[in-house]
Amino acid sequence: MTETPASPDSQYLCFQLGTQYFACNILQVREILQYQRPTTIPQMPGFIHGVMNLRGSVLPVIDLAQRLGHGAGRVLRRSCIVIVETAASRGQVLGLLVDAVHEVITLPVTNIMPPPPFGNPIRPDFISGMVMQGERHILLLNMEQVLSLEEMIALAKPGLCQIKAAITGAVN
Repeated sequence: MTETPASPDSQYLCFQLGTQYFACNILQVREILQYQRPTTIPQMPGFIHGVMNLRGSVLPVIDLAQRLGHGAGRVLRRSCIVIVETAASRGQVLGLLVDAVHEVITLPVTNIMPPPPFGNPIRPDFISGMVMQGERHILLLNMEQVLSLEEMIALAKPGLCQIKAAITGAVN
């Protein structure tokens, strides 16, 4: 199931992972932070980069490149942590490690093409569409699927108790 834009024109935050460009709905973005090294947690799946303290709240930082099935992301000079909240995260704020944030783009719904049916290494349910912006292909991510807590918890079973303790400890 793909997410549908809320209006004829929707705004997306465009960012980069390696040589590929991606975008997510701007309504899901809370803020963008300069990269700071998160605290690693043992026995977590590779896509969980660690946890960080954001104004007294502990939040997981997801290596988005690895979550999308690419190799582990590298921390570069322009790397950022994009703080997002989705309905799938049930109020849990998450950080996404990306290589660079570029711009906020406005896209008419008529410019959004369906994702390619094959030839893409990313799971089809992670992509809600794609657009051409100049010479760039931008894949629009379905963040509800990418950040599905149920799926990430299932992948993180061995370390689940540790991350729950970290989050609960920050709340108390």
